[in-house]
Amino acid sequence: MGQQNYDGLPASELDYAFQPWDIGDGVAAVAGGLALVLAVAGAAVLVRASLRGAMDQRWWGVVGPLVALGLMAGVGWRILTAGGIGANIGAGLLIIFGTPVAAGLLLWSLAWSFWLVTQRHGHEGGLGGGDMGGFASRGV
Repeated sequence: MGQQNYDGLPASELDYAFQPWDIGDGVAAVAGGLALVLAVAGAAVLVRASLRGAMDQRWWGVVGPLVALGLMAGVGWRILTAGGIGANIGAGLLIIFGTPVAAGLLLWSLAWSFWLVTQRHGHEGGLGGGDMGGFASRGV
């Protein structure tokens, strides 16, 4: 946990793609611990609701990419704020390759959630999709 700076020089002499926020180690540890507890509790609520049938299973197609996007944002922030000597190759690669992937995940989640919200309700108790087990559109 913490900054992943180059060890050979003090932080004031390192190059940064983005300067990290000036947050104390104690505050970062408390915020990280609280975020972990909230994430585990939220995941437990979603999984339990899904298993009990209170949550439509198709919403995992929205939640999953958003979780991946959040993980990418966290790892990306660590890469972008790491201090080093000279060019931060990881930051460049992250911007070139990570941005389209992140945009794709976000657009997928938005499109899928829009589709789920605007479609008419299907068969009671089912996943929609008729005889195909919920994977086909209503036209089948």
